[in-house]
Amino acid sequence: MKRTTRTASSLAALSLGAATVVLAPAPAQAKPDTDCMRAGISTLKSVGLFSTVARSGLPISLAVTYGVEPREGTDVASLPDPLPLSVVLADHRAGDDSLFVYPWC
Repeated sequence: MKRTTRTASSLAALSLGAATVVLAPAPAQAKPDTDCMRAGISTLKSVGLFSTVARSGLPISLAVTYGVEPREGTDVASLPDPLPLSVVLADHRAGDDSLFVYPWC
């Protein structure tokens, strides 16, 4: 299976996914990775960044300094920078479909 480039539209879909109501039956999807999301929240709190990221977003360059790496195929240049907290949390829940690989997950 060929991996497609992840773009800002993928990120937008992640951030809107929680607010979207699906009216037609959808194929079975993997359970959201809430353990990874909770670990990400804990990491942000442990380095004193949670309230700052909640207010102003997470600069991608800062995330990289903490070991976050773009997943193969992620077009980082097309992503909003900084990333809003809601998007960061949605990406953590996306598991293997996330835009980034998180060392704490």
